[in-house]
Amino acid sequence: MKIVSIVGARPQFVKVAAVSRALQGHFQDILVHTGQHYDHGMSAIFFEELGIAAPQYHLGIGSGTHGSQTGQMLAAIEEVLLKENPGAVIVYGDTNSTLAGALAAVKLHIPLAHVEAGLRSFNKKMPEEVNRRLTDHASDLLFCPTVTAVENLAHEGIEKGVHLTGDVMYDALLYHSRPGRERSAILKTLSLAPKAYLLATIHRAENTDDPGRLGALIEALAKAGERLVLPLHPRTRETLKGTPRAKRLEEAPHITVTEPLGYLDMLALERHARLILTDSGGVQKEAYLFGVPCITLRDETEWVETVASGANVLTGADTEKILAALGTHRAGAGAFPPVYGDGRASEKIAALMAGIHGEAP
Repeated sequence: MKIVSIVGARPQFVKVAAVSRALQGHFQDILVHTGQHYDHGMSAIFFEELGIAAPQYHLGIGSGTHGSQTGQMLAAIEEVLLKENPGAVIVYGDTNSTLAGALAAVKLHIPLAHVEAGLRSFNKKMPEEVNRRLTDHASDLLFCPTVTAVENLAHEGIEKGVHLTGDVMYDALLYHSRPGRERSAILKTLSLAPKAYLLATIHRAENTDDPGRLGALIEALAKAGERLVLPLHPRTRETLKGTPRAKRLEEAPHITVTEPLGYLDMLALERHARLILTDSGGVQKEAYLFGVPCITLRDETEWVETVASGANVLTGADTEKILAALGTHRAGAGAFPPVYGDGRASEKIAALMAGIHGEAP
């Protein structure tokens, strides 16, 4: 069976690498890259490090407003699907690439599978929340990473085609952890000692597009006092350019600002950090899986299991709450319950995809 997998952003590259390995030898997997993330550090390096074959289609859509970007993707993906006539389409996560792929598939009556289905922040102001809800309601197969995700779908009346598979990012982390330890020299490059630094990431629109929130986050990092590494997302860098907040970062001697880092370097930094501060869902999960305490710089999270276990605390963009959490949050390393499956989610997804047309995986 021919399958079209649609991706466009760096977290999706990690997920598709895991699933594509499981699909190999059983399906013809055609990879479509929308171009939503296009900088080398946000795109090409992931294909290089994760061993992903070059996409058969690179749509080159690039950035833009949500409506314009999603519309351009929808039209371009539709052309690919009409040409390839696949037996199924797989979309990942909650980006504009996800929604565009879902709409293109469902309007052409092609069976649609959603990897990482059922996540909810219950904040419809987040574009990701709208994308994931609409995609879930359009999908034929919904691959859920957690029990909570299955329950969320049931509350919305979605029960058919729902499968608890575990999290494919856990598969990826297990697969790449050893190569990452062997190949990443990031700690040496940045002169970092294990458990003697903080790692921070900021990229979500709710933080970068709100001057008040972004200013409060930068102030918290500047006042942290501990050695801190901040790989800077292109969106965040552009927003900060020429502002007093950028100067505040530059003048903080304990902060090392880097370009976006590849997957293996990020895994190494996450594994050895004393604590992680982030608004990224993927980084929250990876912190949890590494047993590293996490502060989430948002008012809510889709990964509620991390908060319930005590591994993760929500501070929003409140400088004082962040600083207080830095002083008190000491989740026990390796003590977190195994809520993200057994590391074989991709194999389960491949088997379930085979069931669409009764093929043996």
